[in-house]
Amino acid sequence: MQFTDIGIDLGTASILVYIRGRGVVLKEPSVVAFDRDTDKIKAIGEDARLMLGRTPGNIIAVRPLRQGVISNYEVTEKMMKYFIQKAMGRKSFRKPRISVCVPSGVTEVEKKAVEDATMQAGAREVSIIEEPIAAAIGAGIDIAKPCGNMIVDIGGGTSDVAVISLGGTVVSASIKIAGDDFDDALVRYMRKKHNLLIGERTAEDIKIRIGSAFKRTEVDYMDVRGRNLVTGLPKTVKVSSEETEEALKETTAQIIEAIHSVLEKTPPELAADIADRGIVLTGGGSLLNGLEELISEKTGINTMTAEDPMTAVAVGTGKYVEFLAGYRES
Repeated sequence: MQFTDIGIDLGTASILVYIRGRGVVLKEPSVVAFDRDTDKIKAIGEDARLMLGRTPGNIIAVRPLRQGVISNYEVTEKMMKYFIQKAMGRKSFRKPRISVCVPSGVTEVEKKAVEDATMQAGAREVSIIEEPIAAAIGAGIDIAKPCGNMIVDIGGGTSDVAVISLGGTVVSASIKIAGDDFDDALVRYMRKKHNLLIGERTAEDIKIRIGSAFKRTEVDYMDVRGRNLVTGLPKTVKVSSEETEEALKETTAQIIEAIHSVLEKTPPELAADIADRGIVLTGGGSLLNGLEELISEKTGINTMTAEDPMTAVAVGTGKYVEFLAGYRES
């Protein structure tokens, strides 16, 4: 039985499961829809995401994880059980060894909650790994060397900025500003500027299709539908990528501030390594158009996005299991 090592990227927006030897086998939104009257779960993952903002009164679609932390323990546990079984198939008799990643700023209590939920969901043993380290491994960086690497992992609920050397975190900061806050900023902007009320799914569509953190060479447009706050009727507005840049300005500035504060605390030798090697971006939030250019401009350090930023943390978490297994064997 080789497939007993699993890495889980337990994200605010999506959950990815990595199985040793098979890679990332599952990627689903971390959303659960349940019936309030009977307390039964109606749908999990993609099926539940489609229900966000579109359910009748008795059914609610919730995200059991908020800003990288478990906000609804029972639902998280059921969701994890479902994803682990779905990823492994029903055939396995042995309980898997699971490593789960958490944001770098979580407290011991929050770590314990993740550990307990994973054990309850059917793990034989659980190892907790910090997100920036998982992201670095997943991005293909050799973290065991004595040289500084800077990772900026922008997820759905949290952004982690860390300087890693010799397999550990030297300086890190975790802020609760990430992909979801980009969506919220767009919702607020549409409300203020166009008197248009949009839902979080529409906001996410805008972000993915025309969202921009930096001036684009050519301007993109998109028709956005929502409810007019003045008349109360449905309305369509044409939005440009320049407007999204304006809408996202404050949120992106907070991420840059976190990068600055980590750079300020970095020992000089490692800072020299970072200036030399650049900053690596991972996480779904790093896919925002123009973010690389913005960080490069504000820090003066070359910035690049990892090859597959969405799965970097999951792959890194899974590889960490292999790293531990090899470590135990040696």
